[in-house]
Amino acid sequence: MTNKFIYTLAAAATLLPAAAMAQDAEVLPLSTEVGFIFNTFMFLVAGFLVFWMAAGFAMLEAGLVRSKNVTMQLTKNIALFAIAAIAYYVVGYNLMYPGDGWSMEGILGAFSMASLEPVGLAGAEPDLTYASVGSDFFFQLMFCATTASIVSGTLAERIKLWPFLAFVVVLTAFIYPIQASWKWGGGFLDGMGFLDFAGSTVVHSVGGWAALAGALILGPRLGKYTKEGRTVPFMGSNLPLATLGTFILWLGWFGFNGGSQLYMNTAGNVGDISRIFANTNTAAAGGAIAALILTQLLYKKVDLTMVLNGALAGLVSITAEPLTPTLGSATLIGMVGGVIVVFAVPFLDKLKIDDVVGAIPVHLMAGIWGTIAVVFTNSDANLMVQLTSIAVVGVFVFVVSAVFWFLLKATVGIRASEEDEIMGLDMAELGMEAYPEFSKG
Repeated sequence: MTNKFIYTLAAAATLLPAAAMAQDAEVLPLSTEVGFIFNTFMFLVAGFLVFWMAAGFAMLEAGLVRSKNVTMQLTKNIALFAIAAIAYYVVGYNLMYPGDGWSMEGILGAFSMASLEPVGLAGAEPDLTYASVGSDFFFQLMFCATTASIVSGTLAERIKLWPFLAFVVVLTAFIYPIQASWKWGGGFLDGMGFLDFAGSTVVHSVGGWAALAGALILGPRLGKYTKEGRTVPFMGSNLPLATLGTFILWLGWFGFNGGSQLYMNTAGNVGDISRIFANTNTAAAGGAIAALILTQLLYKKVDLTMVLNGALAGLVSITAEPLTPTLGSATLIGMVGGVIVVFAVPFLDKLKIDDVVGAIPVHLMAGIWGTIAVVFTNSDANLMVQLTSIAVVGVFVFVVSAVFWFLLKATVGIRASEEDEIMGLDMAELGMEAYPEFSKG
């Protein structure tokens, strides 16, 4: 026993210097090549987490629409992602990240197709201080697709498939990349000092503005608002599915915000990523709790759909600045997002703006709040710059979106016929149902 103890002690003693060296190494920057590897790896992992958000949007929308329109929502969601992937490759990526190739300096990026490094980086000189082009493209594409997903839910149950997909092409190839270049591509908003860490404005409010323009031009669903001014509630087909979708989005958001740190090559950056994860999570929790309590107080019963959207609004609210807040501040920022949703949903109904899934309150209104909230936790933020940037992006996206919606309406039409809407777009446009056994009795 004594000999065994001595041998164990000796072995442990030999490991102590190595352990100390490892500890020292953690606080030092990694070598350039290893840093490149870690950054690239982070983008890939964060990217497929954000990709999983596509499933979240699909499940959320499928759960919140009526059963006669579920298949249409699922079709739209997989189609819009596929379209975004191609459109962003052909036009969007270089339009958003032109480098030195601006068509109009700081305003309009480069018109060229994205290209990757050669296999094995043969003959290439990659920027070893950053990450591979492939990983960056993959990660940024997911943000572009998310913007289109936001529009899909708002316009559900009455928009025709092909005009919607035509709008997705324009949104993902041009509208989103152009305005994103103004901040993330080093454009004029970035030069002004606009701060939007992961896209409360650049991603979420953009989807919200495009959705708002579409909802105004498209009009509400049949029977949603009575002549007497009453709002008729249309219950979703599957609340378990909507809840699953919310949890999937919550999970994907860790990649959304965490990956936006852009670097995982030092101990400091890794520490910041963990801080972002924690703040993102508590903001979602704050939004859900605020909606939970507020609906109980206002309606004497908790509204699950409000709680789901409250969590999402908390996530959107913290997206503009998930790094600098304390856990307490992040929770409060998320709670304000939850409060916004509870009041904004009935407010839109009063205006007869029919938003099927509540995307405008969640992504547009909470996105605006989140962008403003940056000034409370980041000393580098300027309120006037933040407000100006919100307005610039909002006007650009709303006007361009409205023009294209009007063009579609005047040419091919965007709204399903009254007969098709009553039947449900699943059978009217697709000839299939999500739940055929239920319709057969």
